[in-house]
Amino acid sequence: MSSEPAVPSASGRPERSSGFAARLLAAQGIVLVAMALTTWLVASAVGPGIFHDHLRRAGVEHTAAGAEHIDQAFTSSMLLSLPAALLAAVASAFAVTWYFSRRVQRSIARVAGAAAEVAAGDYGSRLPVLGLGGEFDRLAGTFNALAERLEAVEGTRRRMLADLAHEMRTPLATLEAHIEALEDGVRVLDEDTFAVLRSSTGRLGRLAHDISAVSRAEEGRLEITPHPVDPASLIEEAVRAAGDRYRDKGVTLRPRVSAGPAVLADTARIGQVLGNLLDNALRHTPPGGTVTVDCRPVDGWTEFEVRDTGEGIAPEHLGHVFDRFYRADPARSRAQGGSGIGLSITRALVRAHGGSITAHSAGPGRGAAFTVRLPAAPRREP
Repeated sequence: MSSEPAVPSASGRPERSSGFAARLLAAQGIVLVAMALTTWLVASAVGPGIFHDHLRRAGVEHTAAGAEHIDQAFTSSMLLSLPAALLAAVASAFAVTWYFSRRVQRSIARVAGAAAEVAAGDYGSRLPVLGLGGEFDRLAGTFNALAERLEAVEGTRRRMLADLAHEMRTPLATLEAHIEALEDGVRVLDEDTFAVLRSSTGRLGRLAHDISAVSRAEEGRLEITPHPVDPASLIEEAVRAAGDRYRDKGVTLRPRVSAGPAVLADTARIGQVLGNLLDNALRHTPPGGTVTVDCRPVDGWTEFEVRDTGEGIAPEHLGHVFDRFYRADPARSRAQGGSGIGLSITRALVRAHGGSITAHSAGPGRGAAFTVRLPAAPRREP
């Protein structure tokens, strides 16, 4: 493991630079040498005086020759013992510093290596617990959270591109076929042709809008501002907005609201959730059917349920209804203009509120129910 990694110079050519461990060891060496010299000077200046003071207090009498001999003995003992002690201390300190520097250097190398992997596109790279204290542990945790975030964003981007490529084929193929037919004179530019072209371009527009919305929701980039809202007002607004579409198709829309506490929600976003569920129910409920919107408090939560008497969902499809572009009946869904992404947006919006959404069905031909659970607003103290 090199302690002198190459770094770019001002001219753009890489230069060698001493590593962190070498610099730390050199800095500690300077500190230890300064400490040893300071200890030697202080001991030389203060030691003899303290030694003679203790002799005087002990009442030890000595002649001038004896005093000189004692001074020489004291100086010799200092010259032998103090340097040896200082060398031993410096060597021990260097050993500890070297060990600690190597640990820190290896940890920094791990961080640099993981960062280089992430920069190269390997978002699965993670750092273990470094074991050098809370600060390094927080650094590892923050790095791992960043890598997970980047991995999720990259996964969303790849899925979005794959989904777009898959879903754009049909409308683009339709447009290309009709344009070629017009060029060859097989078709004329009549109202039917305009209707097909408008339908295909409209589907492409809805697809672009929906994929953008679900990507923002899944990446947590939607602005959610929850506040206490009366559940009845949410249902009333959603029913009012969908009323004309239900009347045009001949499907009965029946709201039922039980008295309960306010729900903690972003009015616009939950309105979008209920609107998506009502549109989904309308698409799969034949004329003469009924869609019921219910709301009830349950153990500190508020549950919204949209239940229809429509086609129902087969057991093998029930676990996939919230997957993007998943269709139990692709031909029917495309004919009706759905992008196959409305329920994915709905789930992302509900999760952004800290809630959950589930789908239930007794099987084909027996209707389906979607239940949204959101946290109830905390009660205000009187």
